[in-house]
Amino acid sequence: MPDAADNRVKGAPPGGWAVLRRNRAAMAALVFLGLVSATALIVPFLLPDWMKQVSADSFVAPLGRSHPGAPLRLLGTDVNGNDLFYRLLTGAQVSLGVGLVGALVSLVIGGVYGMVSGYAGGRIDGAMMRLVDMLNAIPSLLIVMIFVSTFDAFFKDALDALRLWGQSRHWSIIEHMAGLLIPYSRIAILVLSLGLVQWLTMARIVRGQVLVLKEMAFVTASRAMGQRGWTILWKHLWPNLSTIVLTCLTLTIPAVIRDESFLSFLGLGIEDPAASWGSLLRDGAQVINPIESKWWLLVFPAVLMSLSLLALNFLGDGLRDAFDPKSGE
Repeated sequence: MPDAADNRVKGAPPGGWAVLRRNRAAMAALVFLGLVSATALIVPFLLPDWMKQVSADSFVAPLGRSHPGAPLRLLGTDVNGNDLFYRLLTGAQVSLGVGLVGALVSLVIGGVYGMVSGYAGGRIDGAMMRLVDMLNAIPSLLIVMIFVSTFDAFFKDALDALRLWGQSRHWSIIEHMAGLLIPYSRIAILVLSLGLVQWLTMARIVRGQVLVLKEMAFVTASRAMGQRGWTILWKHLWPNLSTIVLTCLTLTIPAVIRDESFLSFLGLGIEDPAASWGSLLRDGAQVINPIESKWWLLVFPAVLMSLSLLALNFLGDGLRDAFDPKSGE
């Protein structure tokens, strides 16, 4: 079998991953996202306890101290004396986690829907796509707001009931876990609802690819061998969709993060004491005034969020250029 060097000598086009590695912007974005994710996951566990607690050191400027002998605050503190560096890292955990999980929800729903629609064809395909058109006509954020306002109280009550049940049974693990999840209950609803509104684009892209793939020789041969539709979808079509789906997933993550941040900025997202980039931006905007501006509360979350979204878009564009041969046309 010829190796990669033989392919280069014979003039064969490089593979998608080789093209991606030559894209400096995409690789720099990948390294940046890896560093941000690793820092957000690891560093909060290594920080001292005083950085994780509420203190009386309100509005300490970056690299400042509230009084001589007080600990140095790297990025300053907020109105409640919370260390902004720690809040930024925990906010990154929430925002990036919401973006990834919401995108995965959209991948599962949109991928299955698009494959079934494209492979079925005919009237079934037409009816399924008309449903997508109708859902596209509804403002996505309106759907998310309705979900949050409708189900947030029910989910909180369910977690509180689970906590009380664990307390009555003397199961401290269930009681503790349910108590910890109550501040994050709205995030769970946000993840589900954002995934439910982001799957429409994924379904269209997957359906378009399936319409092309199902006419190829390997699918015709599979039908001739007696393989059923679901077997053809998962065994033959889905592996050929993996790179396109990965590209769409990378571009869906920043869309979910933006929606979550916007809702948190409006007060419909994560609740205190938990934090996300959107809630940090909301807190920073509330203390910006012409007289005495606490600029660090707005600048640091905005810069980190903007750079992360920019990196995700660069990475998504790089993946699209590497694996979609029509992207450069």
